[in-house]
Amino acid sequence: MSAVPVFLYHSVSDDPPAWIAPYTVTPRVFAEHLDRIADGGLTVVPLRLLLAAMGGGPPLPAGSAVLTFDDGFADFHEAVAPLLTERALPATLYVTTGAVHAPGDGPEGSLLPPAPMLTWRQITALDAVGFEIGGHSVTHPQLDTLPAQRAWHEIVDSKRRLEDALGHPVHAFAYPHGYSSGAVRRTTREAGWTSACAIRNAFSSATDDPLRIARLTVRADTPPEQFSRWTHLTGAPAAPLPESLQTKGWRLYRRGSALLGHPAGGGPPGPGAMP
Repeated sequence: MSAVPVFLYHSVSDDPPAWIAPYTVTPRVFAEHLDRIADGGLTVVPLRLLLAAMGGGPPLPAGSAVLTFDDGFADFHEAVAPLLTERALPATLYVTTGAVHAPGDGPEGSLLPPAPMLTWRQITALDAVGFEIGGHSVTHPQLDTLPAQRAWHEIVDSKRRLEDALGHPVHAFAYPHGYSSGAVRRTTREAGWTSACAIRNAFSSATDDPLRIARLTVRADTPPEQFSRWTHLTGAPAAPLPESLQTKGWRLYRRGSALLGHPAGGGPPGPGAMP
């Protein structure tokens, strides 16, 4: 199987909060991206088909792509779902369970700054029409900087909350900020998640790690030319990729900062982590 672009979106809005604006595209740009994906000859498939191929199942046809959305912004229901539905395109939505709240109410418990987020009614409605709902932790911490017990709570309790709300098992997880470690991935597997998305700004593939799936981050400043290159399977490396010394060093720095009570945000120089 050739390289598979797994696109990572966050908010799709004309008027996002300032903190998420760098990772937001407008509905017009998102519609253009869907057109570019089709024009590039790609077929958007459910994440589960990519995972089946990773596990030795039926190979994906050449030119497959996957759409994913992190955090659980309300604009998925308002702007994204209608565009995907009219094109009959699947997607996986990763929800930060502690950020879910009804309009006018506060979140149940989240480290994300204020923003319009999905309600449980909207999440169950999206699930009912076929969008895959996955977990994105409870509070959106940097999981690889947490003590083991707290990381377990974030990973396990998000799964329980989603399954209670939806009434069926959920299988797909995404690491907040894209950060994981060997210990975090073991906890993710032990908690019952069968897949987990990272970031890595690379194409996925049949030999990718199902607990560290590579994705391509779509930002507000992603040039149209770059997005077009991705749709033609160029412009990025393909997973699996070894963990770089830079990534390991950045993790040690973030852990040290967290121990001192001053969690480091952002990412290392170059392509890094995000909300």
